[in-house]
Amino acid sequence: MKLDAIPQLKYTTNNNFFLLAGPCAIEGEDMALRIAEKVVTITDKLEIPYVFKGSFKKANRSRVDSFTGIGDEKALKILRKVSETFKVPTVTDIHEISDAQMAAEYVDVLQIPAFLVRQTDLVVAAAQTGKVVNLKKGQFMSPESMQHAVKKVTDSGNEQVMLTDRGTMFGYQDMIVDFRGIPTMKQYAPVVLDVTHSLQQPNQSSGVTGGRPNMIETIARAGIATGVDGLFLETHFDPANAKSDGANMLHLDHLEKLLTNLMALRKTVNALK
Repeated sequence: MKLDAIPQLKYTTNNNFFLLAGPCAIEGEDMALRIAEKVVTITDKLEIPYVFKGSFKKANRSRVDSFTGIGDEKALKILRKVSETFKVPTVTDIHEISDAQMAAEYVDVLQIPAFLVRQTDLVVAAAQTGKVVNLKKGQFMSPESMQHAVKKVTDSGNEQVMLTDRGTMFGYQDMIVDFRGIPTMKQYAPVVLDVTHSLQQPNQSSGVTGGRPNMIETIARAGIATGVDGLFLETHFDPANAKSDGANMLHLDHLEKLLTNLMALRKTVNALK
């Protein structure tokens, strides 16, 4: 199973990992373009295949007063502008069946959130658009169970599917990554590790999710060591003031050093095959 629909997701000549990265949510055009420009500059320099990530809306919020978006069509148009400006594919998550066809008009990859990955009608709707489908492993699901989510996509006539591990619930307020799941899920589809969401600390009494961004490189290195095909991370030039998931984001200023270190590790891992 290969992601042939998007050339950027194919490996480079040195068998590098690909990267899905950007802000948690589209907060506006200027911020999206600013982040995309910086990441594109870095990934072009390092020859890392890149997909810009941004949610056009945030449906899963702890509180009713949490930021959910700037408007669906407005945010989707910004994603399209990022793609056209920097010649990179884009990915966004969908939450309802009606979102699938709407978002497919603007982006290259439709992402199914972890909480919704068992929703058959939503997964099938995404698959039927013909777009690449990124299935995020439910925090409550085993790696082995994700083969059935993959089959929902392929049985719908779409072979363009990948899986993303974003950690597993550990108690009420923490996440862990079981790295045994990476080779397990690679039997079913290409596998991405969502580094920053794996470091969330959800269900805080404040209603605002916490995080451990100081552990980003640790988790990312472990993912590279266990053979992930791609990495997913959220990054922002001002995480403290990001409107969503700022507590676990990577500061944009730290991205180049992180990716440089991970490329060196990937080279070592490849040499051991």
